[in-house]
Amino acid sequence: MLLSQTSFAERWCPIGFNLLRNMESSTDAPMKGVFECKLCRLTAPYSYYGQKPPNTHSVVLLEECYIIKDPFTPTKDKFLILGSQCSLCKILVCIGPECSLFYSKRFCLPCVNENIEAFPWEIHQDLDRRKAHAKSQHRKGTESKM
Repeated sequence: MLLSQTSFAERWCPIGFNLLRNMESSTDAPMKGVFECKLCRLTAPYSYYGQKPPNTHSVVLLEECYIIKDPFTPTKDKFLILGSQCSLCKILVCIGPECSLFYSKRFCLPCVNENIEAFPWEIHQDLDRRKAHAKSQHRKGTESKM
């Protein structure tokens, strides 16, 4: 099995680890490779890369994405987007709010911060909210260790 210590299931749902292991052995969704976010190091096997996930009738994504069949549901047409490529620097980033944002295209947060003047005011506000949320989460983490 190709999951690292910061795997998708271990990070987002401890129960999901067994579901992903079962999914990897499934014949209906063969794994194509392993997606890795270059910012947070999240890794997860992916079963599709593109804009039209398999077993979906009318879904066309706005970007080429790394996709995995949803391990939390038996329905074949459900999927999870793991991440995509930053449209500026081309690194792979997950869709997590601490790593990237989508504004007509996928951008990693370092590229957003470097080019902040090119983004509309709403993106500036969104980044301010993300920073405030990250600070409050950090404070909660340090308080619980005391």
